[in-house]
Amino acid sequence: MMQSRLRVQGHPIQPMLVTFPYGLFVCAVIFDLADVVGGPVFLGEVGYWTAVAALVTAALTAVAGMVDLWDVPPDRTRHTAISFNVVNAGMAGLFLLSCLVRADATNRGATPALLVVEVLGLAVGGVGVHLGARLMRHFDATRSETASVELVRGVDAPTVEVVRPRP
Repeated sequence: MMQSRLRVQGHPIQPMLVTFPYGLFVCAVIFDLADVVGGPVFLGEVGYWTAVAALVTAALTAVAGMVDLWDVPPDRTRHTAISFNVVNAGMAGLFLLSCLVRADATNRGATPALLVVEVLGLAVGGVGVHLGARLMRHFDATRSETASVELVRGVDAPTVEVVRPRP
């Protein structure tokens, strides 16, 4: 049974965290697109800092993913988990490239070429979403926990756990 070391109320943390960089990367592209098509200049700056925030959250998510990877059995699931982390690193790398190019610019606005790099990063991220969904289906198939509001009301255990999963 695949069980995450990092959990909140028995649910793995990494799938919760991964939504932040994905959402921030999408927002960065939207701001940069608005900047490139002639929107106010400050939108490029907002897009840049949104991408920087996404990179920070992607790094935190990667750490959680690496912790979870320790306990994934050496089978197809491990291959999918490694692929998921590599794809997410690739997406973050493309956005990092965009941010590094823009870091010394006066207004940090996007260019059409950098926007293409960011859209490519989102496409790579789409592959990551597919792989993450595959991992979650596997995880959910191995869970036997019943879902109920009553479970949350009567919880006396700590909310956040860092434990060694049972073999």
